[in-house]
Amino acid sequence: MSRADQIFVEMCNHILESGESSEGRQVRAMWPDGEPAHTIKKFCVVNRYDLAEEFPILTLRPTNLKAAVDELLWIWQKKSNNINELNSRIWDSWADEKGSIGKAYGYQLAKKHRYKEGLFDQVDRVLYDLKNNPYSRRILVNMYNHDELADMSLYPCAYSATFNVTGKRLNAILHQRSQDILVANNWNVSQYAILVHMFARSSGLQVGEFVHVIADAHIYDRHVSIVRELVQREQFPAPQLVINPEVRDFYSFTVGDFLLKEYRHGPQIKKIPVAI
Repeated sequence: MSRADQIFVEMCNHILESGESSEGRQVRAMWPDGEPAHTIKKFCVVNRYDLAEEFPILTLRPTNLKAAVDELLWIWQKKSNNINELNSRIWDSWADEKGSIGKAYGYQLAKKHRYKEGLFDQVDRVLYDLKNNPYSRRILVNMYNHDELADMSLYPCAYSATFNVTGKRLNAILHQRSQDILVANNWNVSQYAILVHMFARSSGLQVGEFVHVIADAHIYDRHVSIVRELVQREQFPAPQLVINPEVRDFYSFTVGDFLLKEYRHGPQIKKIPVAI
């Protein structure tokens, strides 16, 4: 069975059984009908995925890998903060009339910084170090720029990634300040697993371990019944990730270069309410 399913089920059960409810407290998030969106949460959930063993995508229900990769490329490859360059509508609620989400995500990755070796943006610096100094302990990006938080439509949730090479394997840690477990967990896991594959392929490395650190892992009150049903579903073997073997440049990858072979999964959950 899929290890990603097992991790997800264990995490959800842990949150529901021993998490803390925000009922009775003031919360920022609201439901579309104006009611406060309360959660059950656990502090600092840490999940580990061996990317050399399997691709960590849920089989309990389908994750739209193409849409997830499209958003990943929008942020990390295009380094864009404009939804007009994105093929889905997932950011529409946070964009202004011109399509901008402010100085967030891709905007931060695109900013150039001065290093001893010259000017690099954060993504190019990762690529440079993986090729020229792979055993550095300083390979990371950080999108949580306090000086420009006021100019962001939404503070970055998945805000920092640290990369580390062991032998010939590329490992990564994603630091996430907050996550809606039902809506976004496997979406982000699949995205950053793909990102590790992209960096590894571009640097002549193999994939290693992906570690996901979530500071505030929460299940919304209106999602509890959905999650309880989801974790009881049948699990299937993990699919095989197939990457176009001809692509080795980080900036040449497209959504179509990533395919899942034999992806069996349960039915999709439709019309999940999303708190804003």
